Amino acid sequence: MRVLYISSANRNGISPVVKAQGQSLIEAGLEVHYYGIEGKGILGYLCNIGKIRKTLREVKPDIIHAHFSYSGFVARLATKDIPVVVSLMGSDVASGRYFHAIISFFQRLLWDKTIVKSEWMIKKTWGQRTVVIPNGVDLNQFYPMTDRPALKHKYGLSAGKKHIFFFADSARKEKNFDLAQKAIKQVSREDVELILMHEMPHHFMPELINAADVVLLTSRWEGSPNIVKEAMACNCPVVTTDVGDIAWLFGSETGYSISDPDARNLALNIELALELRLQSEVLNGRERIMKLGLDSTTIAQRIITEYNKLLNGQ
Repeated sequence: MRVLYISSANRNGISPVVKAQGQSLIEAGLEVHYYGIEGKGILGYLCNIGKIRKTLREVKPDIIHAHFSYSGFVARLATKDIPVVVSLMGSDVASGRYFHAIISFFQRLLWDKTIVKSEWMIKKTWGQRTVVIPNGVDLNQFYPMTDRPALKHKYGLSAGKKHIFFFADSARKEKNFDLAQKAIKQVSREDVELILMHEMPHHFMPELINAADVVLLTSRWEGSPNIVKEAMACNCPVVTTDVGDIAWLFGSETGYSISDPDARNLALNIELALELRLQSEVLNGRERIMKLGLDSTTIAQRIITEYNKLLNGQ
């Protein structure tokens, strides 16, 4: 099976998350090609339709898989003959009323299959031809590393500090970085430091997560946050607001805390997570990820199943 992945390439090329999913399909035996859209806003995306049509003639895919709504719009406008699968990531569904109406129109009438990342997203969309498939985690890349002091030294982190990592673009309002900063100020320990990580090459991520004492997420909304699943795969504690599928991901696992969107409550949960680190408590986040079937291999097979259904007229 030949698949063409279409997604934005405006931020340093195609997203590592999209590429990682494509790689998992390649490892499962599919042929995956990529088209990166360059151009911002709906007009910028529409300007890619001619180039996409050229790519379709060259690649001759059996399936088009577009990531994010804008990519899904132009993918469908570029062809009426090839099945189009669209992955919505979270911000699409949380958009304003009018934009949401456009997404609903495409979802009901023009896209052949829509993939959303969590149950709350499917409640916000038209359920017909929509399935919940979260992004998977490559467990061969993301795993617990034992020499954390060496990793801290490698990345210039002070040995005398406890490091709370915030993996997001602080300029994105939905990431709510201001709340993270307020929470850190209310942590009772004086050795805590908030580290903002943004646009780091993805191959550094496993080591950076292992170097962290706690991963912090204060988002207003998410689909199924990849950084949380990656941190769990590394058995790193996580403190987060209740967004996306977090409650399902965490279950009742120790070291994975859901907080109110309140600075004091976040601070208390950060302190508890740091205590677990000090006690050398062994967490079971990785086991939880495997139990939920969120490894990249299992997720790839779920996506392939949906592709086959489409090609078989289901």
